[in-house]
Amino acid sequence: MWTIAKYQPTAFFSLRPYTATSSGGKSLIVPTPFAIKMGLLDVAIRTQGLERGQSLFPSLRDLRIAVRLPYRIVVNNTFTKIWRLNDSVSKKGKAEKERLIIEAKAERKWPYQSSIGFREYVQFGGPLTLALSGITHTELTPLLLQLNYVGKRGGFIQLVRPPEEVEELPEGFTVLTESVSSAFPLGTLQMVDDCGPRLTFQQVNVYFPNKKIKAGKDRVFHHVVLPYRPVRSSRGFTLYEAVG
Repeated sequence: MWTIAKYQPTAFFSLRPYTATSSGGKSLIVPTPFAIKMGLLDVAIRTQGLERGQSLFPSLRDLRIAVRLPYRIVVNNTFTKIWRLNDSVSKKGKAEKERLIIEAKAERKWPYQSSIGFREYVQFGGPLTLALSGITHTELTPLLLQLNYVGKRGGFIQLVRPPEEVEELPEGFTVLTESVSSAFPLGTLQMVDDCGPRLTFQQVNVYFPNKKIKAGKDRVFHHVVLPYRPVRSSRGFTLYEAVG
């Protein structure tokens, strides 16, 4: 059984890959299973309480998730000013370090300094539809009703209609919780992150800083192929359209 929820994006979407740095990194064009599951966990805790969120976490962690994107997707490229930690004095001697820190403070470049970062923002040309399997429709519906953003905060979405339940996954969906098989279809390759089978609630709880999430073990990665191809691009944007 699958629960289908259709959302209308009301703002640009942005979600950099796990390996991206603070200064740059292309945005994925699809929300990852990890981001969706953490969004649902956030909703469960805010609306049903911490204990309920903790009890639901194993089921949320193991959800199967598929997505159907609109026919057109535009990725906008831009450079923006950011503040980054000034680490230029980290390898200096004590006396030299103190002098450089005083100079940096006088120029207002300590402990952070102004820099330039590359950013991409995705505009969906229509609804974003999620399909989830692994939790009953009754339990999922209250969470999906309150899910109002995916990816980075500010990537707001609005539910179009109440979630519905179907027996089989409809055509046009791409499963994000499984890697591409040996038969490589035509499309755009994306590496999405997901919850590992042994990820615990304490590890995703920001109030347990000693519980680290290990890449490749607690946070696993799937290579998926979205049925989209770039059809036009320039310095400022790339336009993707569905294949077929």
